[in-house]
Amino acid sequence: METKDKIKELRKSTGMNRKEFCKYFEIPYRTVTEWERGTRKMPDYVLRLLAYKVKMDDLIVKDDVNEE
Repeated sequence: METKDKIKELRKSTGMNRKEFCKYFEIPYRTVTEWERGTRKMPDYVLRLLAYKVKMDDLIVKDDVNEE
């Protein structure tokens, strides 16, 4: 999986749209857009730090469709 797909997956796992994600992490909207499009390379360590923050802040939204 490419980095651009990983950042999209991470953002979607939080249930945030791009604007909310950018505001929460204080990252410029254009930067995240370019990362997700693959026109700009996100450093691997930034992805790891964002994933860590998502986990520590318990931002992952659970899929309620499959839960009964």
